[in-house]
Amino acid sequence: MSDTLAPVARRARHGKPARPPKPPRAASLWSDAWHDLRRRPLFISSAVLIGIFLIMSVFPWLFTSVDPFDAASCRLADARQGMSGAHWFGTDNLGCDVYARTIYGARNSIVVGVTTTVVTALVGGLLGLVAGFKGGAVDTLFSRVTEIFFAIPSILGALLILAVFRTGNVWTVMLALAVLAWPMTFRIMRAAVITAKSQDYVVAARALGASAPRIMFRHILPNAVAPVIVVAMINLGGFIAAEAGLSFLGVGLRSPDISWGLMISDARERFLEAPGPLLFPALFLSLTVLAFIMLGDAVRDALDPKLR
Repeated sequence: MSDTLAPVARRARHGKPARPPKPPRAASLWSDAWHDLRRRPLFISSAVLIGIFLIMSVFPWLFTSVDPFDAASCRLADARQGMSGAHWFGTDNLGCDVYARTIYGARNSIVVGVTTTVVTALVGGLLGLVAGFKGGAVDTLFSRVTEIFFAIPSILGALLILAVFRTGNVWTVMLALAVLAWPMTFRIMRAAVITAKSQDYVVAARALGASAPRIMFRHILPNAVAPVIVVAMINLGGFIAAEAGLSFLGVGLRSPDISWGLMISDARERFLEAPGPLLFPALFLSLTVLAFIMLGDAVRDALDPKLR
């Protein structure tokens, strides 16, 4: 008797109604990857950290009752104080609570990272899908355009764009980063599409008369999007760090906005007198970037059968 029917036979001998065996788990790239990710401590720890930071950015009042945007919450008499029960991370040069500013600073930093990642994934992914599928003159044109963008140094290009706009806010910083970052996603998607369109299932779809949009979005895209997702997760942490760097240089976000990079910039001159206003935003920034990089590494390993 087979192993599948043995439990049914035992229940029948004891007078219990037989239950049909559970159907086997459907095998697919994404289901296998999710089954593997749930067993990876690296994925679990990074997902927990990211979840905490996302909740912090959406609901900062759950972590602190102090409103850093209220001028009454800052007292010059309390400037550059150390850690205490009233101020867990101390106070900055203006007597503002560093803990509250660090909590509220997560919102702008994460919003810049997430929006830039979404824009670059959509623009670069769509153009890479079209270029890889069409080939010929379309592929050549898009590839030459991306080479022009690759020739522009990232930091220098972002500085130039932000200097032209002269308005340091979330959307201009996102635009400056996205304009220079989408070519990487384009190349990754293009390479994946070129590999996928030569597979047998695409050839069969063509033989059955499927239209080009159906082949692109129904057959090729689901099988080519995995590397783009991995790179997007890793780049998200890089975009958060890039926003902090631009704000530190004075061309990114500006007061009265709050971000970790802006806090580090404001605290650097008095670091020896009060290290807390610089160390704690830098610690939160490092943990956030590290969490997204670890998440991307875990997803990459789960989606690559050779690394399992």
